Amino acid sequence: MSTIKEASDITGISAYTLRYYEREGILPGVKRDPSGNRLYDEESLEWLHFILALRSTGMPLVEIKQYVDLYQEGESTLKSRKQMMLKHKKKVEKDLLQTYKYLEQINYKLALYDVQEKELSKMMP
Repeated sequence: MSTIKEASDITGISAYTLRYYEREGILPGVKRDPSGNRLYDEESLEWLHFILALRSTGMPLVEIKQYVDLYQEGESTLKSRKQMMLKHKKKVEKDLLQTYKYLEQINYKLALYDVQEKELSKMMP
């Protein structure tokens, strides 16, 4: 079990955001000790890493919340959850392809600079 500070250190998510995720129902199943302090078990940390992956790849919090709600409804929502992940996967793949195209443009420009630097060095005594 991890404290909120430890969970924050492990995930890089601020304690404020962890509390927000719990309050908004984005992070299910956070346990509490007898004093009411949040305790993050392995399952909570796995959820946090999953939420991080979704957020980092552009999924809005409202969609993550929809996913969590479906998850909490049980196995009858498996198909809906899978469809959500497939839709998001397609978006991420499209974004990656676009990023790769941008990277190619940057590499092309760097190659031009290399050629120009070689030409300049030939001209200098």
